[in-house]
Amino acid sequence: MTLVVVPVRFPPSSHSEATLREAVRVAEERDADLTVFHVDLYQNSGGVSRSDLKRAVEQRIGRLDRARYVVRRGFLVEETILEEIVAEGADVVVIGSKQAGRWRRMVQKLLSDPDIDAYLRDELDCTVITVEADGETTTNEAGEDAGDTAPLPEDSAGD
Repeated sequence: MTLVVVPVRFPPSSHSEATLREAVRVAEERDADLTVFHVDLYQNSGGVSRSDLKRAVEQRIGRLDRARYVVRRGFLVEETILEEIVAEGADVVVIGSKQAGRWRRMVQKLLSDPDIDAYLRDELDCTVITVEADGETTTNEAGEDAGDTAPLPEDSAGD
């Protein structure tokens, strides 16, 4: 079964809503299950529960069939997201452009190789779809050559 994972902030922002809508579209198009994922940071925990996340998402975009809601606690949002994606064996990750920019900076700190797109593609072995606040998307298909891959966008200002 195909799995789409979409990390979102809580409460969902307008950018999160655009990202969620794209994730739902992709899941329906691929007849996939959907995991809506939120990282509740240890250092400033909001005490977000799965039911809080589900309620907030459904208020924004309506009830979702075949959706699973997951809240994980962690110190670093980006690292916790990567761990969840790998643990779930995600086939597609739909992520907001702001988060993609944060991933880029985190990986650049860890690696001397600046080819972040190739790193994400190789490490995640899944398709990464980046969503801008206005709903525009960029796709990084798993298994593509770096020269054929659309770059992840830089971090954008505002939601």
